[in-house]
Amino acid sequence: MSGPVVAVSPVRAPSVSRIHPRPLTDLDDKVRVLVVDDHPLLREGIAAVLTGKSDLTIVGEASDGAEAIEQFRALQPDVTIMDLQMPGMSGIDAMRTIRHEAPKARIVMLANSTGDFLALRALKAGAFAYVLKERVGTELADIIRAVHRGVKRIEPAIALQIADHSSDQTPTSREVEVLELVAAGNSNKLIATALTISEETAKTHVKNIIAKLGARDRTHAVTLSLRRGIIEL
Repeated sequence: MSGPVVAVSPVRAPSVSRIHPRPLTDLDDKVRVLVVDDHPLLREGIAAVLTGKSDLTIVGEASDGAEAIEQFRALQPDVTIMDLQMPGMSGIDAMRTIRHEAPKARIVMLANSTGDFLALRALKAGAFAYVLKERVGTELADIIRAVHRGVKRIEPAIALQIADHSSDQTPTSREVEVLELVAAGNSNKLIATALTISEETAKTHVKNIIAKLGARDRTHAVTLSLRRGIIEL
């Protein structure tokens, strides 16, 4: 069982933003939160958690990445709670667009998995926090406050995984494509046909993937890649 979310050193946000400052309102004494998740029940759960917190207020909701971008532009929240995996545009892609337009944007990424690969992608894309959804009920309010102050947060279990795999070779984008086809049950011949490569090249990719992941065979490679968030089913 993982321990409490740990704080990392404060981070100074960039000083330039393409978003115009919002006008002052009577909510200026509260942290304004935008909630983005494709599941209405989770959005309702987050609203229930934050209701009654005198220093926090939800100013808007979105159900996918594209809507999140629109809502961010319109509402200019202080902190955005973003689901990692959504239909259509992912949370990571939506975050990249938001932070391109507003480098000061502070985004908390919500995830179901402790996979280090996905976590690293999110952090490199600019997430201020990477939090498991199971933590929403107990720690989300404190995480929002910390992120608003400029403190980065990450699950101890995820930080440990990132450290454990820090010296590992990362699969290339082509190898990830091959992994997805392997996970779907395709032979090397079918992988070669799908990617318009030779069967020998497909076989080489599979061998390289197995070596990089430290797997016993292709089935084990799929298991490890799912666990680490390299691929999804």
